[in-house]
Amino acid sequence: MLDFFRRKLNLPTNRYDDIEKGMHDRAFVVAGAMKADLLDDLRRAVGQSISTGTGLDEFRSQFSNIVQRHGWTGWTGEGTAKGEAWRPKVVFETNLRTSYAAGRYAQLTEPGLLKRRPFWQYVHSGNEHARLEHKAWSDSLLTLRADDPFWKTHYPPNGFGCGCYVHAVAAPADGSKTEPPNGWNIPTLKTGTPPGIDPGWDYAPGAARTTPLADLVEQKLINLSAPIGAKMWEAMAPVIEMERALKWTETVDAWQADPVPRGRTAIIGALSNGIISALRDKSLPIPASAEIAIIDRLIVGAKQRRHTLSGNALSVSEWRALPRLVTQSKADGRIYLDTHSGKIIFVADGETDATKIVVEFNPKKTGAPPLNHVDTAFRVSATDIDASIKGKIWKPL
Repeated sequence: MLDFFRRKLNLPTNRYDDIEKGMHDRAFVVAGAMKADLLDDLRRAVGQSISTGTGLDEFRSQFSNIVQRHGWTGWTGEGTAKGEAWRPKVVFETNLRTSYAAGRYAQLTEPGLLKRRPFWQYVHSGNEHARLEHKAWSDSLLTLRADDPFWKTHYPPNGFGCGCYVHAVAAPADGSKTEPPNGWNIPTLKTGTPPGIDPGWDYAPGAARTTPLADLVEQKLINLSAPIGAKMWEAMAPVIEMERALKWTETVDAWQADPVPRGRTAIIGALSNGIISALRDKSLPIPASAEIAIIDRLIVGAKQRRHTLSGNALSVSEWRALPRLVTQSKADGRIYLDTHSGKIIFVADGETDATKIVVEFNPKKTGAPPLNHVDTAFRVSATDIDASIKGKIWKPL
């Protein structure tokens, strides 16, 4: 349990549901806590309470001291005795229970135990304020195989304050319910989650603990608002840098091995909050999200062939280095707005000439719209760069 909690990374968020489901296996969040040092102190206090067993009262005292020390105001519950008692309880118990559930999940899915006890039985915590669905599942001795899809969304806890758990058994007992309840996987209109599951809790804590963090970050990046996504990427980048680089290299090699444009897409980076703020200051459209994606046709399609003929195409090794070049461009401040097209230009040092990376962002994101994406990338001379800047075609962001 404690090992699971310690492996989490701090992630600034405005709301608890800025990240969802499996991301909570890898990230420590406190809704509204955006400052790194504030999050670090809160996480340390939670971890200390879990490791020493000092309990909720001690954490409440630490929570109050941390909030005052960092000058954090405006948090949900602030200003009333009831709210100031409730908020630290939610932070403490949510982390305690999900960490316990994740540790238990690791034990229950250990191959030897799964072989001996391949069924899981839902057990209600006995909480006097019982959720009716949870009590019904427990009273009916709901017992399903460990690999039943039901557990992907209903492995407890299934909401704030839920203390339910599962018990591994060799076989269902007499009278056990051995089929999921009717409608168990149909989201309700009110919550968007299945019956009995609080919003954001339709996942199995611990199930995503071995999922590559880069995958979880990318999956969430495209659904977060641009400022929150940019902040998340910045917070996670140092930890997932190697993982992302290896993943992207494998992607480039796979596209080169199958050089037919098929609409395959990968995330290579994210816009920074500095870029987003600069666009806002200039009263320009703001991207709906922060991801920078790339489509396979850019590397193996007609644009690459045209750049090859003109002698300014990127080499395979430069394509492999593209995420690093985007990061380098941001670090060097070599980011421009193309006043003609409205696209963002990243400039970084390639193998010979500089690399020009043109990103077209999407300011209106509804449903499942296109991503912010690299429109083109090729080598460009210092002379051409200087001419574009002096001619005010490119304006620094």
